[in-house]
Amino acid sequence: MVRLNLRARVIVLLQQVSEGQSLNQILPQALEQTPVKDKGLLNELVMGTLRHWFALDAQIQPMLAKPLSDSRVHIALLLGLYQLLQTRIPAHAAISETVEAIKQLRLDKASGLVNALLRRATREMESIHASFTQHHGLPKWLYQQLKKDWPQQANDISQTLRQTAPLTLRINSRQRSRSGYLQALEQQNIAATPCQLSSDGIVLQQAVQVTELPGFAEGWFSVQDEHAQLCATFLGSLNDQRVLDACAAPGGKTAHLLEKNSPALLVALDNDEKRLSRVHENLNRLQLAGPQVNVITADAAIWQADTLFDHILLDAPCTATGVIRRHPDIRLLRQPGDVQQTVQLQAKLLDHLWQQLNVGGSLLYVTCSILKQENQQQMLAFMARHPDARLQLLTIEGAIAQEAGIQLLPQPQGGDGFYFCALSKTA
Repeated sequence: MVRLNLRARVIVLLQQVSEGQSLNQILPQALEQTPVKDKGLLNELVMGTLRHWFALDAQIQPMLAKPLSDSRVHIALLLGLYQLLQTRIPAHAAISETVEAIKQLRLDKASGLVNALLRRATREMESIHASFTQHHGLPKWLYQQLKKDWPQQANDISQTLRQTAPLTLRINSRQRSRSGYLQALEQQNIAATPCQLSSDGIVLQQAVQVTELPGFAEGWFSVQDEHAQLCATFLGSLNDQRVLDACAAPGGKTAHLLEKNSPALLVALDNDEKRLSRVHENLNRLQLAGPQVNVITADAAIWQADTLFDHILLDAPCTATGVIRRHPDIRLLRQPGDVQQTVQLQAKLLDHLWQQLNVGGSLLYVTCSILKQENQQQMLAFMARHPDARLQLLTIEGAIAQEAGIQLLPQPQGGDGFYFCALSKTA
């Protein structure tokens, strides 16, 4: 049997995503089976083609005389064009390797078409590049929803979502100061700058292997987006309080709350046992595990505690449209019908968890979505159902104030798209 070349393996991976598989489930194993010298290129070709999928497709479709009968041929054209537009791979190498991939996948009859269209693209590169650059790069339904929700910002949002997200660390303040860790990085000639909104955040200015950074094993830091780090800021002091982190896995926010506070009890709840193992790993590495921390596998929509909580963090399941830079497969996996399903689940979680909050307590509702149905509209509907819910004022530089809560949009070289809404229980 012919050992598939790198492009053929990329095409197989991209086909799996196009058929509904999450990249998180298939990419790690594919990288494990890839020689060290090829890992970076495989990752770039997979992520990059997904990141620009719809912008690439908009260039390919006008070139086709008739629809393609095999999705792998379509994917090969997207992959080939991505290499021509976005990488330094010489055109002849990009084309020949992609054509060879098609042959290895036993699609010999299509190899001539792939070769011809990619060669044509090299001749028309100037006009293709201009059209590609201006395209929003999103599925049509999502772009239309963005234009409805954010008419002024939709184009900027869509262009930002086509970029690579920065690598952001959160310093474990129980172990190190931010300034001290910046010095440790400087000593190793690793360029980094402090975050503007999070007092614990650092943005790395170069690609690095996270596990090779100083103090990883000792728990000096975690990887976490800057806007995600704001949860701990908005919850305020949790010392000696009973706290529930609902939908807690993989544990970044749980850990941050423990780094900044000493709660009487912190329950980290999630229905995914496999992902909860990451919570245990993170708490142990960061030296935060203790008798006051209780990690529980359960469905937050039906789980009943034997105590009421003073504070609840609900990082709710959502369409994750604000983190598409980090998870470009969301462009293909998310469908229009998913939004309404997600909204219903969020409402169920909110209504159930509200019953487990003490009078005078607070609930912080968070999503990594930029769609108003999951955010402001969700919270306005919740407050209409619960007259004992009172809005708390949240402010942070760069956030867009909503009728309920605040929205942070994805920022070039900055944080992802996040929504926050804080409520206090009055009766």
